[in-house]
Amino acid sequence: MLSREVGYVRKPHENRLRIALAFPNTYFVGMSNLGFQTIYRLFNDQPHIVCERVFLPPKQELQSLIESGARIVTLESQTPVSDFDVFAFSVSFEWDYTNVLTLLRLAGLPLRAADRTADHPLILVGGAVTFVNPEPLALFADVIAAGEGETLVPSLIEVAQSSGSRPELLRGLATRRGFYIPAFYDVEYAADGTIVRYVPQEGTGAPAVVKKAALKTTDAVDPPSTTIFTPDTEFGSRFLIEVVRGCANLCRFCWAGYNYLPVRAFPTDRILELAKNAREHSARTGLVSIALCDHPDIEHILRSLKDMGYTISPASLRLDDLTPTIVSLLRESGERTLTIAPETGSDRLRRVINKTITNDEILDRAELIFSSGFENLKLYYMIGLPSETDEDLVAIRDLTLQIRDIMMRHAKARGRVGRIIGSVNPLVPKPGTTYQWMAMEQSDIIEQRMKRLRALVSDIDNVYFNIKSERHSYYQALLSLGDRRVAPAIEAAERNGGQWRRAVQESGVDGDFYIFRERSQDAMLPWDIIDGGMKASFFRSELEKSSRAEWTLPAKRAKDNARLFPVLS
Repeated sequence: MLSREVGYVRKPHENRLRIALAFPNTYFVGMSNLGFQTIYRLFNDQPHIVCERVFLPPKQELQSLIESGARIVTLESQTPVSDFDVFAFSVSFEWDYTNVLTLLRLAGLPLRAADRTADHPLILVGGAVTFVNPEPLALFADVIAAGEGETLVPSLIEVAQSSGSRPELLRGLATRRGFYIPAFYDVEYAADGTIVRYVPQEGTGAPAVVKKAALKTTDAVDPPSTTIFTPDTEFGSRFLIEVVRGCANLCRFCWAGYNYLPVRAFPTDRILELAKNAREHSARTGLVSIALCDHPDIEHILRSLKDMGYTISPASLRLDDLTPTIVSLLRESGERTLTIAPETGSDRLRRVINKTITNDEILDRAELIFSSGFENLKLYYMIGLPSETDEDLVAIRDLTLQIRDIMMRHAKARGRVGRIIGSVNPLVPKPGTTYQWMAMEQSDIIEQRMKRLRALVSDIDNVYFNIKSERHSYYQALLSLGDRRVAPAIEAAERNGGQWRRAVQESGVDGDFYIFRERSQDAMLPWDIIDGGMKASFFRSELEKSSRAEWTLPAKRAKDNARLFPVLS
């Protein structure tokens, strides 16, 4: 694989802190992950650190390793992972929790932190899912890094350099923002199984809650971007770069919208400089953001990228920010498909979830998109939303039909018909959002609604719907909403090859307790051990507005955003 890469780092190991950095999935998936590449760069930018990569082997190779008892090695130097000082994981998806355990097993390391000694590498777990709810992985990690890598990495290095022993290192990290040491806390439970409180152990220095680490400003840091180019990934040799961090729209279901506040734009000149330097390795660029158009210079950035010869692929675009100029620049760059997220077909239900756009505006943007020459459109929808009725499912079909009519009208003029792809997911109430106290909709109801929606959209020409399975969402919810007591289910699923139904039964974990229980009276939620900056009173106010189908309009100006959501205090 190294022979097909550009940009990897090789360093001698002598007299350096050695970090094996794992993405708990295959190389094909992991090398398309911008967060993983960013952490690799941040570590290797330090001259006294060597960081090498580890991935989950492909299925056939994985089976061979298991049967032979061979140990997994790093990509750069083929060194056994167990020889490193730190084994770090960048975890982006709940479904990769079992892969974390597989990689620990392949490295010859005990799965649980309590069974490891100072002779083993320090197990550090970070990534997007862990600072939303770190508890499902708490028993497996020595350290959980909660927050943004640009602030976490320097703190980790500083403490590691000044610590003489493993206990000293852990105590030092416990006093730093963003580092959660699960073993330093005892959990007190009520008779009904809910959490009463987390109790920091005496002498550890652990705080009552761990404050998330985040950048106050992006002015002095490089935007995360692709530093290793390889054709052997999901996105090929596409140059990915983060343009804006955060989103002020505050959709009530969106964990990323809340957890990356306030909105911070990366410097325009640095974005364009990095893109210019990467142009010899890539002809396509992917702009990573949940609020791309919140960058004050977005039109200048798009125009400059187009002039460099890039085909520009944005992440899902926020409908209320689309302008004729932005759409035209994207099309002129050579892009043929855009992605938007109506979430539902009903204006009423969009007010419930605080998606601040109407059907009329969506159709207006669809007209803009197809009249500008785009041929294909991807749509994200959700089901199982609060107060959802059958009329809302019919509204998804009707809105899609209206968008299709616009597509067909412009396709006839071109003599070429594109397609619309709808992706539908059940709502999983996420930690750190307005809906964190809400029970997930019952499985049989979700299944009925999926069946109903499939029937509604099954015979629409040039429209293809991908409707996720209810059971898939059930176990995702378990991993999202669970606490450290779900660890036995993760272990069982890792042993049996991902058969989650059997794993939950064998482990005795009560999945319904975590998924279908309303949590508004709980003294403490599992993820409350991490202070993400948003107040519970704000979320409760938003929940009341949701019940009234009432919008909270976004703060568009940066100073208003920082005033209303001072999450970095």
